[in-house]
Amino acid sequence: MASVNKVILIGNLGKDPEIRYTQGGEPIANFSLATSESWTDKSGQKQERTEWHRVEVFGKTAQVVRDYCQKGKQVYLEGSIRYDEWNDKDGNKKYMTKIRVSGPNSRLVLLGSRGEGGGGARGGGAGVSEPGPPPADEDFKVSDDDVPF
Repeated sequence: MASVNKVILIGNLGKDPEIRYTQGGEPIANFSLATSESWTDKSGQKQERTEWHRVEVFGKTAQVVRDYCQKGKQVYLEGSIRYDEWNDKDGNKKYMTKIRVSGPNSRLVLLGSRGEGGGGARGGGAGVSEPGPPPADEDFKVSDDDVPF
């Protein structure tokens, strides 16, 4: 039986991407992405909820992120969901969920105009609003131990 691990998101970068490099010199870009939804509840009040996603981009696509993306930039991405588990220096088990953009079934498209959050790809994005700051526990401090190779 076949299976599918595919994530499609359109959102705004919550902060400038962090770039690091493998020992072989390949770039890896990490950033937080905000996706928002709004609705009107039963009492007629407008409601909004923002979800924060950790995104990890590899290879040439990471170079595009490095060169053209900054806080507030709207992007479309296709990737896969990844659940990482490790023990910290004190032996506590840690978990992290990431969206991984790597390989032939992944893509990242810059949206918005050149003036909206930096970068420069053509496309929609009219009326893009910048999301609020990421939650305080949103921490992208990465060490070489986090690289799976």
